[in-house]
Amino acid sequence: MEIKMFILLSLSMVLILGIVESFEFHEEELATEEGMQGMYDRWRNHHNVAEVSEDEKAERFNVFKSNVQHVHNTNKMNKPYKLKVNKFATMTNHEFRNTYAGSNIKHYRTLQGARKSNLNFMYENAPNVPPAIDWRTRNVVTPVKNQGKCGGCWSFSTVVAVEGINAITTGELVSLSEQQLIDCDTTTNDGCAGGLMEPAFIFIKENGGLTTEKNYPYMFQNGTCDPRKIGNKLVTIDGFEDVPECNEDALMKAVANQPVSAAIEANGHDFQFYSTGVFTGRYQVTFVIAV
Repeated sequence: MEIKMFILLSLSMVLILGIVESFEFHEEELATEEGMQGMYDRWRNHHNVAEVSEDEKAERFNVFKSNVQHVHNTNKMNKPYKLKVNKFATMTNHEFRNTYAGSNIKHYRTLQGARKSNLNFMYENAPNVPPAIDWRTRNVVTPVKNQGKCGGCWSFSTVVAVEGINAITTGELVSLSEQQLIDCDTTTNDGCAGGLMEPAFIFIKENGGLTTEKNYPYMFQNGTCDPRKIGNKLVTIDGFEDVPECNEDALMKAVANQPVSAAIEANGHDFQFYSTGVFTGRYQVTFVIAV
């Protein structure tokens, strides 16, 4: 199956974490050490956290207290988004960035030079942009996937775009393989250590496409490229195109015509505990599209 075009929206770093369970607490628990300790024990039970040494438990309790206070203090501010205590509550932001928010974007941009202006955006003259569209209701995107403790979010963002345009073109929604990219696309991208969608799109075009998730299942870690797993059912693309930068109209036109692959610099403290609302915290943004 050959796909002629698809969209890539790149916001500068990639993070796809899947569904993150939150944890409720009461403000009174913050007032005393005993209250915080009780909250910490409830959190460990809620997330089935394994037993650790007393020294490590004390260290993680200190991180937990700091993060809970950050969530509480941020939510008291007049911001359009809210945070919640989630499964990352005993990770420092440094640990969170290294584990989940790895990216080679700066490396790739340095090698490729500055992004060029796109003079021929494919949806420039697209008419009748709807006020809203939800591709989930049109059987065009697969259910949310979980990358686990592998910084391969760039592969998930790439794959979801290919899945979407394939579904629109063929009428068949097929879950494709992130692991194939993690194992095989290693010239510029770096598996679970981070990467970027643009070189992944190039890899798909130049190497015959992607196989299905069933043929090459996700393993939550780096592996060795295995041609035997690729099989015969491949979805291919022709390339990619940039969404004009700082142009909301162009982005709306793109999203109105097909699912958009998104990458965002999601390594900040607020993003670590983001729950709902319109995120307006500090992050770096750029836009890209593919054809």
